[in-house]
Amino acid sequence: MLPKPFSWDRALARAGRYDGKFLIGVLSTGIYCLPSCPARPPKPENVRLFKTEEEAKAHGLRACKRCRPDLFYRGEDGDIQLFDGLCTRVRAEPHLFGDVAALAKSAGVSQTKLGELFRTHAHLAPASWLRRERVRAACQQLLHGHDKVVETGFAVGFESESVFHRQFLSIARMTPGAYRALNGAKVFLLQLPAGYRTQEVLAYHARDPESACERSEGNRIWKALLTDDGPAVLEIAFESDGAWCHVHARTKLGRHTMAFLHRASLRMLGLLQESTTFESRMARDPAMALFSRRKGLRVPATPTGFDGLCWAIIGQQINVKFACALRREIINLAGEDVGDGMRAHPTAARVADLGATVLTGRRYSGSKANYLIGAAAAVARGDLDIEGMADGSAAAAEKKLTALHGVGTWTARYTLLRGGFADCAPVGDSALATALQRLHRRSERPGHEDVNTMMAAFAPHRSLATGHLWASLKDAA
Repeated sequence: MLPKPFSWDRALARAGRYDGKFLIGVLSTGIYCLPSCPARPPKPENVRLFKTEEEAKAHGLRACKRCRPDLFYRGEDGDIQLFDGLCTRVRAEPHLFGDVAALAKSAGVSQTKLGELFRTHAHLAPASWLRRERVRAACQQLLHGHDKVVETGFAVGFESESVFHRQFLSIARMTPGAYRALNGAKVFLLQLPAGYRTQEVLAYHARDPESACERSEGNRIWKALLTDDGPAVLEIAFESDGAWCHVHARTKLGRHTMAFLHRASLRMLGLLQESTTFESRMARDPAMALFSRRKGLRVPATPTGFDGLCWAIIGQQINVKFACALRREIINLAGEDVGDGMRAHPTAARVADLGATVLTGRRYSGSKANYLIGAAAAVARGDLDIEGMADGSAAAAEKKLTALHGVGTWTARYTLLRGGFADCAPVGDSALATALQRLHRRSERPGHEDVNTMMAAFAPHRSLATGHLWASLKDAA
């Protein structure tokens, strides 16, 4: 036990600076906590400080169920486990969770704690996340089940047919009936939100005019993709009534593939996130006028997680033009020919099989080649579920990514931003730092810590804020 007069800064404790250095024992409740525990501070006379868990347990204390010091000392994150467990239960039986209160009860936390949990791990409010999960469950049943559309809505927990249709449309960008018709379809329509800006999305997919994997001309985007049923080209055309998605494939595509192509379309068009709340908030602050100049802006994502991870690793500390050239090398070396001069992005196994020596002979630095091959090998072995990350905890995803050799904060957060997560600030990005310098009229470009602090003001919409800040540099140019 620590000596009685031992003192500490409570603000630093709440910030987690003392976690792992000592434990707080609360004699009145019989528990021991991390110094960062968000529970109400106990009376000083009821507090004892311990150096280790063993000391706390020897005094008859048990681990706090809120801050989970037992998981902390085992190297596990209690909140990640709590979030993952709740995700599993909701996805198994979404109809049992009628509202946010039901989520909180299942998790065994207050609704305030639940909100914090979901902002950190899902980048969504609990109610928004629950709506998304119900729609995803409905998508699965619509393609693979035989119930009527309205019965499907009730089965996943929607309280009325009108609510089901409205919320399904806002997330899937098509009606439930249209989604069911994807089975066997070669064309489908995504209804775009009011004020949707196409020019930035078209420009993003045209970053590399020489790419064999994707191209953009006029109002159209073409993307070559590998599916479970073989290679395909997804063509997206922006028209007055929405985005028409045409699927070009040599073989018949099954339900699972059509669901994948629908989701890939949403990702490519930046439709996984809503922007209204962020825009309304920025409009109330005159100092943030630059965010109103592009109302309706979206952040396009890559259609697959591995594509995004490769972009991020290849793009480390080089300009976009050179990054495009290096990316073309792996596509030309290992991508699959889909016809008409297009090639699908290679799988992780194909990239891993290239080996670092092949890449260093193609203008890759030794370190970049090793980072890319190492990451591809981790995905190919199944050590990193890059495609499943978007459905899990953002905090867990960042930890798993930064555990890869050569992947730091910028690479991890850029991967997550292009993977559809809503609250990622790619700290270390020079363009982002420059945009913040101009926004705040600073004489010098802010460092990493300052960027972190400045971007915190935009939570939980830091991905969209990043997109606006990047776009603002074109105004200055």
